[in-house]
Amino acid sequence: MVSGKRVLVTGGAGFIGSHLCERLLAEGYDVLCVDNYFTGSKDNVTHLLQDPHFELMRHDVTFPLYIETDEIYNLACPASPIHYQLDPVQTTKTSVHGAINMLGLSKRTRARIFQASTSEVYGDPQVHPQLESYWGHCNPIGPRACYDEGKRCAETLFFDYRRQHNVSIKVARIFNTYGPHMHPNDGRVVSNFIVQALQNKPVTIYGDGSQTRSFCYVDDLIEAFVRIMNTTDEFIGPINIGNPNEFTIRELADTIITLIGSKSKIISEPLPDDDPVQRRPDITIARDILDWEPKIQLQEGLEKTIKYFEGRLLKS
Repeated sequence: MVSGKRVLVTGGAGFIGSHLCERLLAEGYDVLCVDNYFTGSKDNVTHLLQDPHFELMRHDVTFPLYIETDEIYNLACPASPIHYQLDPVQTTKTSVHGAINMLGLSKRTRARIFQASTSEVYGDPQVHPQLESYWGHCNPIGPRACYDEGKRCAETLFFDYRRQHNVSIKVARIFNTYGPHMHPNDGRVVSNFIVQALQNKPVTIYGDGSQTRSFCYVDDLIEAFVRIMNTTDEFIGPINIGNPNEFTIRELADTIITLIGSKSKIISEPLPDDDPVQRRPDITIARDILDWEPKIQLQEGLEKTIKYFEGRLLKS
């Protein structure tokens, strides 16, 4: 247990951020959760408000934040195409200005700072599986660029603040993650398929469903976050965090329909622009440095996630 250590979580009312806040409170941290509620929700953290060591603040990271803290987890940014393409300029600003503001805070307070980067920095990869040494294959002017290039620029800023100002940084590249607190309308495949199947509506896949993804349950991801933050100052990343088991989108849809016992049929729509054909992390560094690998496999994680969405749909 950590006693009295102060930690800031930006994007803390979002899907992943809310799970991180829970974990940090359980470990004895004083947690300041910051969110502008663009994609995050107070509902994800309402149950934490009774904890005297939890504080919730509405704030947009594109503006500076003047607080005192010991650690920073920078998670703030819409992460699904439906959300980040609504206001692509603001998406880029959230990644870039948000990184500058949080790194400035880290520089002033000497707080260690963690950047939630993404596998999207690899773009539509021509190397498979993806290693941290791979520079990526991105379209810098396409409809996904506001997110992909924003996150790439944020990584640049983190490493430059390290070289120029000796800021203590940790950069993690997150692969597809799922679990409770996902936004039901975020357009991502797991939440999309589950909501459609629970309602016995057609399950929509894009293209022929042969594109692959690797799905990591959120509890495994949070465990990796905490281990990364607790590594020595010399280890800065980047480090891939994800589940190396690879599935086609069609396999995912079939599995969800079967687990739910849904009457849904699968329908196909055209592929969106720049949609990656394949995605799978090489997690050798995570295994070696963190002694970490995912424990919860797809069926178990989907069962937990389906149960969450069943409860959510009953309330709506």
